[in-house]
Amino acid sequence: MELQALPSRIGQVRRIVSAQLRYWHLDALIDRASLGVTELLSNVHRHAQPDKTCTVEIELLLDRLTVSVRDGDPRMPVVDDAEPLATCGRGLAMVAAMSESWGVRPDGESGKVVWFTLPTSAPAVAAAPTRRRRAAQENPARRFAEVGHSAEVLRPEHAPARSAVAG
Repeated sequence: MELQALPSRIGQVRRIVSAQLRYWHLDALIDRASLGVTELLSNVHRHAQPDKTCTVEIELLLDRLTVSVRDGDPRMPVVDDAEPLATCGRGLAMVAAMSESWGVRPDGESGKVVWFTLPTSAPAVAAAPTRRRRAAQENPARRFAEVGHSAEVLRPEHAPARSAVAG
């Protein structure tokens, strides 16, 4: 979908992504995909020049969901080490922490694509070993990093698939 990365549109994109993931029976990925697309669109809104026009694409290929945002600003994003009390600067670090992989690539002479992937299937986890459970309880950052890796996810019936909605 092509849109202006304005705060009023970001919520609409989250709802569209959520609906598409429900359609693909990938409900377990909704929170992480919504967070990731929100962060990428917020970066376009905050940094992209000359305008805020961008394209959002979600693509499902076998066992991987890829969410990408294309904009017309050739400057590459940078992952910052945000100060503890900073109100911004953590978006790409969050995307990196919650995704399987992420990256950026040039798009023509005057743009870029920022993307992240999420695995669509995870092995069923019976009971986490006591040592691992204790480490997660003692270290909230580790617990955050493991979110989503223990949920059993239904695989879509029809893959590969691609979705785009006119905005």
